[in-house]
Amino acid sequence: MKEIAYKTILDNIADGVFTVDPELKITSFNKSAEQITGVAANEAVGRRCSEVLRTNICEQRCALRQTMATGKTMMHKEIIIVRSDGRRLPIGISTAILRNKDGEIIGAVESFRDMSLVAELRRELKGQYTFEDIISKNPKMQLILKTLPQISESGASVLIEGESGTGKEMVAHAIHNLSKRRKRPFVPIHCAAIPDTLLESELFGYKAGAFTGAKRDKPGRFALAQKGTLFLDEIGEIQPAIQVKLLRFLQDGVYEPLGAVQPLKADLRILAASNKSLSELVNKGLFRQDLYYRINVVKITLPPLRERMDDLPLLIDHFIERFNRRKGKHIHQLSPEALSLLMAHDYPGNIRELENIIEHGFVMCRGETILPKHLPPELAPNFRSPQLDTSREVRLKDLEARYIWEALRRHDWNRLATAKALGMSKSTFFRKVKALQIELPDQDGRNSRA
Repeated sequence: MKEIAYKTILDNIADGVFTVDPELKITSFNKSAEQITGVAANEAVGRRCSEVLRTNICEQRCALRQTMATGKTMMHKEIIIVRSDGRRLPIGISTAILRNKDGEIIGAVESFRDMSLVAELRRELKGQYTFEDIISKNPKMQLILKTLPQISESGASVLIEGESGTGKEMVAHAIHNLSKRRKRPFVPIHCAAIPDTLLESELFGYKAGAFTGAKRDKPGRFALAQKGTLFLDEIGEIQPAIQVKLLRFLQDGVYEPLGAVQPLKADLRILAASNKSLSELVNKGLFRQDLYYRINVVKITLPPLRERMDDLPLLIDHFIERFNRRKGKHIHQLSPEALSLLMAHDYPGNIRELENIIEHGFVMCRGETILPKHLPPELAPNFRSPQLDTSREVRLKDLEARYIWEALRRHDWNRLATAKALGMSKSTFFRKVKALQIELPDQDGRNSRA
């Protein structure tokens, strides 16, 4: 009875707990340990703990080995494990000695907890985004990601264009964090969110007495970004007078706070973003051509989500994991019907809209699977989708099959056009269709787009 009570207690605590013998072979493994590592207890027991957790300290700095050697407990040490699915996961561990009635060491116990949320919050608070955080397997995005290190090291001004919600600020963060200025400030300013009358003082600062109420000097974003990076989001919204001042800085490296007598020098890098085409604004006379050429040394154009739908399964999985951590839930998947609705949507709000949709699902769902009724009402079914076996988990290959099927539907079943849109060769496309058992209609569809 004591053993049953002991097991029941361990299986009902949130922390992962396992015990080892003197040879570091696992003798018990609770349910939370299964969930965090992705390894079933019957697979873990009897194996060395290094084979199950695969941590970054196993070989030379094993916490359990040190605890058994010194007799000292270890508290809240942060390490990285590799889950059974290959995903790296930060955890916090604590260790202690196990002794028998005679005081002899018979093994050790380790408890650990998932630190993903803590790590994510730390990263967000510090603004530490790297290009590894930009989730994509799309060929267009992969090309951008491959060039980010070179762009970052160059020190040149960069213009990032793309629709709202495509991740322009995340790319700007990545450029900063890969650059030589990464230890200096990253200072963002949303130009469209600040009234024209205030934007100039926000950017350049002001001197005491520059206007009524200016009782003391106030540094602007240029001063705050010294030696670092200034990110001008929605730069296409700034007025001509401020464009002139920006141009002067980019040409001469100086700027003037409001009310200043002498210009100030600044050493910083300019990254700019726009959800409109700046070249079109130049043609319309709404943006200075000389400023455009100054900030457009390197241009990055982010594709909208509807053009990188092959990333949808990865992004859905990412947001499910994120909201599980943040909201303390255990939602595992979307139902095939709910997934079909997301695959058919065009996402005018891009990745930000997808994130909001998944969060809406988390708010409404009380079980482990998000159903169509848990999604926003505007995502009503409007097409028939292929049926998946609802008795099994929606695995990654199911998501890929549904993605390819949706791409075929959007291209009127034109195989060659679909393969081109997916960035695949014809042979790769047909190989995937066969492997994923996607049924194609007899009509190819090439004539329908003539």
